[in-house]
Amino acid sequence: MKLSGSYKLNVKKKIVWQALNDPNILKQCIPGCESFEKKGNTIFKVTATNQIGPMNATFSGTVTLSNIQENQSYTIEGEGQSSVGFANGSADVKLIEENGLTTLKYEVNANIGGKIAQLGSRLIDGVAKKMSDYFFGRFADITAPIKKVMDTREIVGEKRVKEVKSNFLSKYIYSAIFVLVLLIVVIIYFVSR
Repeated sequence: MKLSGSYKLNVKKKIVWQALNDPNILKQCIPGCESFEKKGNTIFKVTATNQIGPMNATFSGTVTLSNIQENQSYTIEGEGQSSVGFANGSADVKLIEENGLTTLKYEVNANIGGKIAQLGSRLIDGVAKKMSDYFFGRFADITAPIKKVMDTREIVGEKRVKEVKSNFLSKYIYSAIFVLVLLIVVIIYFVSR
C-alpha cells in the first residue's frame, strides 16, 4: 500500500535534517517503540508493540537510512518480525525550504504478511495510515511545535497528533461485561418467579 503526506515546519531545513538523523527523536516518533539501538551509522535495531485490530503484536527488526542526500532527502526503511506476521516498508522523505519554512514531504510503501494480513486490507490500510500519520506528525510536534496564544495571553503547545492507543479490547470487554451482567439479571428475574 502507498501513503503520502506533508508537514510545514516553522524551522530551517538544517534543523529538520538534524532531527531526522537523531536516534532519540526517531525513537519517540515510532508508535509503541520500546527500544531503539544504534548498530551502525545508518542501521538501528528496533522493538515496538502495537495493537492491530484484535491482535497485540511485538515486532523486532531493523530500521535503515539509505539514499542519503544531506539536508535534502533520504529513505527510511524498516522491517520487523512478530509471532503474528511480518511488516516491512519504506518512506522517501524530502525537505524543501521556502522563506524560512521547511516542508517535509513523505511517500510510504508498506507490506504486511502472516496472520495480521488476514484481518483484511481495509483494517490494515487504516492502521498503516494511522501509524504513518503518527510518525510524521509526532516528528513535526517534536521538531517544530505549534504554539497557540490563549485569551489569557498564555502560550500553550498544540499537538498535531494524539498518542496512538487502541481501545478495541477495552471497548469490547466493557460491552461484553455489560451484556453478561444484564443476562445474569434477566436469568435471576425469571428463575425467582
